[in-house]
Amino acid sequence: MRFLLRFTGFLFAAGSVVFLVGVAGVAAGIWHFSRDLPDYSQLQDYEPPVMTRVHAADGALLGEYSKERRLYLPIQAMPKLVTNAFLAAEDKNFYEHGGLDFTGLARAAVVYVQNLGSNRRPQGASTITQQVAKNFLLTNEVSFTRKIKEALLAMRIERAYSKDRILELYLNEIYLGLGAYGIAAASLVYFDKSVNDLTIAEAAYLAALPKAPGTLHPVRNRDRSVERRNYVIDRLVENGWIKQAEADKARKEPLVVASRGNGAHTFAGEYFAEEVRRDIFERYGEKKLYEGGLSVRTTLDPKMQVMARKAMAAGLVNFDEAQGWRGAMSKLDISGDWGVKLAEIKSLSDISPWRMAVVLETSEQSARIGFQPGRELGGAISKERQTGLITLDGVRWAKPAAARGKPATGSVSQILSPGDVIYADPLFDKEGKVIEGQYRLRQLPEVSGAMVAMDPLTGRVVAMVGGFSFDQSQFNRATQAYRQPGSTFKPLVYSAAIDNGYTPATIMIDGPIEIDQGQGNGVWRPDNFSVGSYKGPITLRDALKQSLNTVTVRLAQDVGMPLIGEYAKRFGVYEELPNYLSYSLGAGETTVMRMVTAYSMFANGGRRVKATLIDRIQDRYGRTIFKHDQRECRGCDAPGGWKNQPEPQLVDRREQVLDTLTAYQITSMLEGVVQGGTATIMREVGKPIAGKTGTTSDAKDVWFVGFSPDLVIGLYLGYDKPRTLGRAAQGGRIAAPIAKDFMKLALADKPPTPFKVPPGIRLVRIDSKSGMRPTPGDTGRTVLEAFKPGTAPPDSYAAVVGVAEGEEGRMPQGYPQAQGYPQAQGYPQGYRPETDSIMRPGTGRLY
Repeated sequence: MRFLLRFTGFLFAAGSVVFLVGVAGVAAGIWHFSRDLPDYSQLQDYEPPVMTRVHAADGALLGEYSKERRLYLPIQAMPKLVTNAFLAAEDKNFYEHGGLDFTGLARAAVVYVQNLGSNRRPQGASTITQQVAKNFLLTNEVSFTRKIKEALLAMRIERAYSKDRILELYLNEIYLGLGAYGIAAASLVYFDKSVNDLTIAEAAYLAALPKAPGTLHPVRNRDRSVERRNYVIDRLVENGWIKQAEADKARKEPLVVASRGNGAHTFAGEYFAEEVRRDIFERYGEKKLYEGGLSVRTTLDPKMQVMARKAMAAGLVNFDEAQGWRGAMSKLDISGDWGVKLAEIKSLSDISPWRMAVVLETSEQSARIGFQPGRELGGAISKERQTGLITLDGVRWAKPAAARGKPATGSVSQILSPGDVIYADPLFDKEGKVIEGQYRLRQLPEVSGAMVAMDPLTGRVVAMVGGFSFDQSQFNRATQAYRQPGSTFKPLVYSAAIDNGYTPATIMIDGPIEIDQGQGNGVWRPDNFSVGSYKGPITLRDALKQSLNTVTVRLAQDVGMPLIGEYAKRFGVYEELPNYLSYSLGAGETTVMRMVTAYSMFANGGRRVKATLIDRIQDRYGRTIFKHDQRECRGCDAPGGWKNQPEPQLVDRREQVLDTLTAYQITSMLEGVVQGGTATIMREVGKPIAGKTGTTSDAKDVWFVGFSPDLVIGLYLGYDKPRTLGRAAQGGRIAAPIAKDFMKLALADKPPTPFKVPPGIRLVRIDSKSGMRPTPGDTGRTVLEAFKPGTAPPDSYAAVVGVAEGEEGRMPQGYPQAQGYPQAQGYPQGYRPETDSIMRPGTGRLY
């Protein structure tokens, strides 16, 4: 008995020593591994890399930029179904344990012993808290050391943060495949929907992904993915988070994912989105762009953008097709599976409804074509093969380039042969309906160009087309292509002149002129577009309307090129304009964006505008860090809501770069260019339009820049490597029709608002040939001209027309009325009887 007691005492003593040694060992181990543990307190202020999202003016998504596609979603915004799915898949006891799941650890230890020596990866037993510790603070190293550190950090994290905060970090950080980080981004990538719209099956599939996002690919490993998804659904039922009937329905649901591309393709806004990306990069740098979680609200109007893209692409294609068929893009061996071979050829993804195809067989009346097959989400080529017919009607335009001017081809086989790789799009009948199964032959245009549409009051760019296809060339011709603007520069020359003593009625001489260029450079003899044709004495209005070069050169010679250079700089067209008279004819190089910005200042009364593609930028917390509109709003922040106080007022302190009266005079002259000059096709818009065409030397570029009271548009066409567009190429024939097509659509719902006549302008009836007052009864060639006070031609019979005491304020009998804009009582467009008058001013000038 005594021996038993002594032995029991010995065991107790030995056990106590072993326990104390064990405790000391554990404490020493904890101390050892705790010495270099990362600082877990950094999780409190953790800012994960979040994608920058770019939105159109109406809020629609335009583009996303990121290195890790992630959207940060607070735990309060996550639906219970989604959080439950992840808990069921990863850590069902998450809200009960203190960071470590000892049951899971024991199970993992048993499996580890069983697999010892098999080179199998140890089974994980990590809780969500441990995964947070590993993902945020440690590496993916497979070792006991890392697991011990992970466990220690998990317990510390549990003491420092709430369960919801830990789960929020996990669900926003976890990688879920296809470049998606976090549940919000994965929901968009896989199903193109918000997390709030996920079904049980969809949430379960996403919850299955953290274990092996690469293995559970929804296309390459569909069966394995469905099996794992159903496992998560079973766990949801087991935990009582969904009903059995819901689970049965979810298991039967097919796994259908939607590959979600960049949103810029939605509005044909790739050039615009890329320009915004470059802007953000220059402002904030690469890290902020790709990881800063910025929310960018742009100025792009999606409807306007589609209109601009449609009009510009049609213009480029129509001009290119008029040059003739250049032949197939390439040849393809169509033996065997032609679809696989065709799929390997890069096609343009942003020119829908055009599709790449290969000619399979031809006859005189038609050609059978096979379309390029698509690719599945995993990259595999679709097994579906679509075919169609190109009929004779589909190749009517496609006479060889050498046969221009000759009748169209009478045989499809003369144009196409088997193996030709081409583009085709649906063929329409005369009523505009698609002819089922028939297609039209297309070719990518060689000619290129750009278009910009802008709000003249704010500088907001509402549409931008930088070329035919962004997929083909990312060079943005609207902002990066420096081209000669030709005669579209002339209004700036006229502005300088009118600001310095000239009037629209000033008489100049259109005739031959010789200019000695000095220093052995010979004599320059500028001529008009119609070589050798001169008008003699002519008003500035008619000279601009007919785009007479000799008058512009004489005007620049008199005003002086240094002054014109100052105006060009003030309007932002050129930084420094050389003092050569040829530059008055648009011989310098500038961009479409700059020209549109300059014309905006004519349209808005001479106020400086700065072109912008961005309205506002917010950081990841919703704080505004940039906004374009810097105008002061007095009364906008009135406390206590509406109490019948005065309306808020916007204070506009922008620089006045051009006299308001001069801006209107130029606008009126440019309206004349549309009504009876080189841009008469713009009258088809049916709204007040002012603008100017331009054609450069040898017709290498053709331009049109013009505006309505609230929309400015500019565009050019030309080859990227400049060469002539043809002897008959003119801005009024090629560029202006494209502008017309766009503005007819863009202004369709706008009322025909006339250009506002500023106070101080006097509308005076003059003889359009002499620039003087007409004789009584002479209405044959008169025009209503805009004059500043004291500048109209004198006349002894000057009459004041307006609302005076005892007078009705009617215009004289036979007074001209603007075409298409009926006014009350026969007044001309924009005329206001209470302010405007025909008065006695200064003198005309004869040169």
